[in-house]
Amino acid sequence: MSISSSLTVPQSVHLFSESFKGRKLVNFATRVRASTDVPDFLSADWLESHGKRPFGPRLNFSAEEAVRFQLDALKDNDQPHQDYGIEVMYRFAGFDPFERSTYFGPFFDLGQFERFRRIFHHSSYRVLLGHKERKILSNLWVKENRFKQRVWIQGTRPDEEQIFEFTMVQRLGGCWDGYWLTESLLDDGDSFSGGVAY
Repeated sequence: MSISSSLTVPQSVHLFSESFKGRKLVNFATRVRASTDVPDFLSADWLESHGKRPFGPRLNFSAEEAVRFQLDALKDNDQPHQDYGIEVMYRFAGFDPFERSTYFGPFFDLGQFERFRRIFHHSSYRVLLGHKERKILSNLWVKENRFKQRVWIQGTRPDEEQIFEFTMVQRLGGCWDGYWLTESLLDDGDSFSGGVAY
């Protein structure tokens, strides 16, 4: 006895049973056809750029180095792929993705990367993306495991400059023990006065 069932292309599944020395065996054969019209959304260097260990917090980074690496990533935001610098910032972010966060000041739900990314493209934070120049204005050790740094940023557009304050916290205990993570990135101005669609 033979039973045949097929699914829609590109997959077809055939089920059949046969008798072998008085015992019934069920064999499953799967045939998958590749479609030639599959769009190629990935860049040619995607595998190479994603095959490496993603850049993010390291145990040997100091608080100052963690800030510098984040700013370097934002300066070259679209290298090796679009919004890579923002991805680095997200990896350094020290908030719980399942709770609202004051990372940017007001309480926002930043659990989804897309919401985090949109805030960086908001008018006040976009100064950081591809910025031309920066200068450290001050460093403050609040506690042994808490560090603040104020940075002046000159953007790529004419007369575009802004001051930001990084608050870094060194985690104690858990899987991030000893790592410096960004607790908040605040804009000195009133960055959300016009609201933000995130």
